[in-house]
Parts: sequence; C-alpha cells; structure tokens
Amino acid sequence: MQVFKFGGASVKNPDGIKNVSNIIKHYGLGKPLMVVVSAIGKTTNQLEKVVSAKFNNIDLAKGLLDEIRLSHESFIIDLFGNFPVVLEEELNEHFTEAEWVIEETREMSYDYVYDQIVSLGELISSRILANWLIYEGVIVDWLDARSLIITNDTWREGRVLWTETNERIRTEVLPIIASGKVVLTQGFIGSTNENNTVTLGREGSDYTAAIISAALDAEAMIIWKDVPGVLTADPKVFENVTKIDRLSYTEAIEMTYYGAKVIHPKTIQPLENKNIPLFVKSFLEPEAEGTYISADPDPEYPPIVVVEKSQALIHFSSKDLSFIAEHHLARLFNLFEKHRIKVNMMRNTAISFTICSNHDSVKIKNLLLELKDEFKVVVDPDLELYTVRHYNDAMLPKLFEEKIILLEERIKSTVQLVVKNAPAIIHRKSEYSN
Repeated sequence: MQVFKFGGASVKNPDGIKNVSNIIKHYGLGKPLMVVVSAIGKTTNQLEKVVSAKFNNIDLAKGLLDEIRLSHESFIIDLFGNFPVVLEEELNEHFTEAEWVIEETREMSYDYVYDQIVSLGELISSRILANWLIYEGVIVDWLDARSLIITNDTWREGRVLWTETNERIRTEVLPIIASGKVVLTQGFIGSTNENNTVTLGREGSDYTAAIISAALDAEAMIIWKDVPGVLTADPKVFENVTKIDRLSYTEAIEMTYYGAKVIHPKTIQPLENKNIPLFVKSFLEPEAEGTYISADPDPEYPPIVVVEKSQALIHFSSKDLSFIAEHHLARLFNLFEKHRIKVNMMRNTAISFTICSNHDSVKIKNLLLELKDEFKVVVDPDLELYTVRHYNDAMLPKLFEEKIILLEERIKSTVQLVVKNAPAIIHRKSEYSN
C-alpha cells in the first residue's frame, strides 16, 4: 500500500488537478492507494482573513467567504466546463458550515473559530479532486478526515489520540481499500471526540499522511512537491542549491526541527516507528527519483542551510539584579507552553535569559502581560535565524557577510545564528519593551 500526499501548489489551478490525476493513474494504481490533499493554492491565507473579520465585522467576513466561494466555482467551471450538480451540493454543505460559525453570536475563542473555518479549504479541494478523478474513470471514495484523525481540543495544533485514531483509520479505510477503490481524504484537519474540527498546525497535511501511513502499515509514503526533492537550502533564497538523494530519519528530523519547510516537523516520527520509507518527489517531474528518507545509516552530507524569517529575540532580566535561577526558568517555560511560544534558541547569563522565537506579536504581548511585574523584558523583532548543518568554517564568512550576528551557538555539526541585515544598525526600541 502507498500513501500519496499532494500540497496546495500541486492543485493551485485546473491544470494542477489534471496533473495530480495523471500522477495517481500512472504511479498509484495497481497497488492499494490512499491520497491526502491540501487546500488549493493560497486558500488557507484567504480563510485566515475571514477568521479575523469574524471578530471585527461579520458582514466583511461573509463577503470574504463569498469571494472564496466564487473563486472556487470559477475554478470548477474551468476544470469541468460546467458546474456538476453533485459537486455544487457538496460545496454548499461545507460553505454552510462556515457561514454558521461566522453568524454564531456566542463567545468563541479565536483559535476555535480558526479551526472551524480554515478547515474549509481542504474539504473543498478534496471534493473537487475526488469528482475529477471519478470523471477520469478512477474508482475513488471520499472520506472526511475528521472521522479518521481524533485529537484533543488544542485548537490550531491538535494532539493526536493515537489509539482512537488508529482504530478509526483501520476500520474505515481497510474495507474500502479491499474493494479496490482509491481512498481520498484531507490533510491538516481532524476532530475531537465531541465532533469539533481541529487543525494539526500550519502545513500539517504531511503529518496527516504520516499518521495514516503508520496506522495502515504502508509500504511507502510519497510527498509530491514543486521541487525535485529535499534540497540543501531554499531555492527562493539561495542560488546553486543541490538535491540530497538520501536522508536518514534522524537527519530529516533535525532539518525539520530547525525549520526546513519541505516536510512538516511531526511527519517523520510515525514513519520511523513503523520503518516506512518516505519519498519526496516532484509533481512537475514525477518520473525523477526525488529524495529517499529511511532508517539507513547517515551518508556524508553537504552543508545544509535552513533560514527561519520573522524571528524575535526576547530578553528577560530580573528587576532586582538577582540571578536567573531554576524557579525563574520554570516560570518562564510554563508560560511559554501556555502561550504556545516555540523556543528556537536560548542563552542565559547570571541575570538575564534570552530566547529566539517566532515573531508572533499577539502571543508575545499576552506573555509579557503576565510577566510585567516580575521581569524586565525587551524584544528585538524582524530578525532571521540561520541553522547550518554539516557546516565548514570557510563557508560561514561568505554566508553572513551582509549580516550582523546577534546570537550564535555551535554544537557538533550544527551552528545557529540569529542575525539582522547589516544596514539596520540603529537600535530601535521594541514596541514590547516594559
């Protein structure tokens, strides 16, 4: 059995849908197959605007949702040449669910509303792809991922309840697979036991496919991307990047932990637990080999550069010049967990503690509200975090010749540096300082 995962770039237009269909027919049929698909193109970003508008201007939220509906209807007509009645009914059902959430007047948290509305993107794209596959003669069953992936109620980053999830997947999927059909579902979304929709974290469709692969003991999982495989750096940022032919699970986990975007960070563990190989291949060149990720021993790797933009350094210091002791750190880390602030790097001295984190202004402000009486806090925004795996000293000066290094840490085979652009040398007092 194989599990295919297609991201938003692969289905961003009608030609993309047709290409995905061709890949499924040429590379997926003949073996049991399950397909996981993301939302079309930039739909998730558009739905995030709907969520924000819901809390400020309901009429605006409805208008933005209507725009998304119209764009998808136009997409469907371009694809099919008409608007299939069955597809119109399916889309109406999903859009109506989103409209109910927008119009709901009871108090709901932002993150809860986010999950109920943003999940619409995957539901719509999977309906369109399923109908096109049927149109192309592929025997396919559409399944709602919310009936398969069961999580707790950590909105926007649901934590999988593995026993229930594995049982659901096997019970619902295996009979369909045994009948010879392709199974199609959505990435990124799941459900609580109370039937509330939960998302698994931004770009979480890879993780969905890995959960399903592990539950079904798949022979292989294939992620289809718009790049030829896992590269030594982001080709949108750096020139002369090269493809890595083979990766160990360990190296893939390290890369994704440090922010490599080609695979979702949680993807590898379920596959490693079942020793399921992962292929990262190009939907633009499906015949090419791509990158093979497995339990094989680590080969020799070239330097691998990962850049995380939109970072901030958050500096904590005691107000009375007392040492930053263990109880201070325990307090801080409890609040990091509460406000879901990811620590990408940290450094402590006698009277200060500094972390590098994603620059989420809302989360940081909420954190500082709780700490204003305990610590002096200064935030330096608009930074970048570079992680270089398997570096050599000769490459670093060239890499950072136009950067100012604010924080650096080296361990075996890995160097991390928080930097800002060299021209920005005048200190700007942070909007968060207290």
